[in-house]
Amino acid sequence: MESNSSTKDREIIISRTLNAPVELVWEAWTNPEHIANWWGPNGFTNTITKMDLIPGGEWLLVMHGPDGTDYKNKSIFKEIVPHKKIVFQHIAPNFIATIDFEAQGEKTHLNWHMLFETAEEFIRVVKTFKADEGLKQNIEKLSGYLTQLADKR
Repeated sequence: MESNSSTKDREIIISRTLNAPVELVWEAWTNPEHIANWWGPNGFTNTITKMDLIPGGEWLLVMHGPDGTDYKNKSIFKEIVPHKKIVFQHIAPNFIATIDFEAQGEKTHLNWHMLFETAEEFIRVVKTFKADEGLKQNIEKLSGYLTQLADKR
């Protein structure tokens, strides 16, 4: 996005080229058995009870913090374009996440964009939950998990 974007004060964007083909990255993102292994900040584990990957489908997961705290998450999928894009709306805190997948030979360029409803909500979530740092850790965990998957194949 351009730097003069009207949403700059309420968004987090991270891009990374992953050392895995887009089919494998997509599988890691869309298969609950895979996503449970890498989702969330360092030290967190996940229980996914529902992941209905269709527009209007629910994604229900509980992130288990290293201190034993459970964080319930609910999202609604808005757009699914296989091997290209996932858009979901996270409920409380409210944000829209758009993940774009771009095949680059045996690698995949991932662009992950989180847009919060308000600047105040963005600041609260970044300060309270360190969402910006969590997103960096999340993409690092995904990258490491993809290396494990590729090694098994």
